[in-house]
Amino acid sequence: QVQLVESGGGLVQAGGSLRLSCAASGRIVSINAMGWYRHAPGNQRVLVADITSAGTTNYGDSVKGRFTISRDNAKNTVYLQMNSLKVEDTAVYYCAADVLYFSDGFERNKYWGPGTQVTVSS
Repeated sequence: QVQLVESGGGLVQAGGSLRLSCAASGRIVSINAMGWYRHAPGNQRVLVADITSAGTTNYGDSVKGRFTISRDNAKNTVYLQMNSLKVEDTAVYYCAADVLYFSDGFERNKYWGPGTQVTVSS
């Protein structure tokens, strides 16, 4: 019913930048919070940043001052601008969204994208 697709991942050198995008599609009525998580091998999935429909943002401590989250509500899209990338930022980055959708009535669930790989080399 609802699909999230990330794009923008890739291989960059330390100190470089990437911009991730995530677009939600389907029978969406509204989206409250959208966010980015990451999962590195051997570690658990952790919050990178999230943003409410009103624009309130929250960042993980390790990315504050380097990453910026934003969204375009009209396009149901969330972005993550990543600057000053470090090797330890290497992970699969996942988009998540708290979605109100229509399926045999109105339902609200948290949806996840399939992830996009970000690799930072030294």
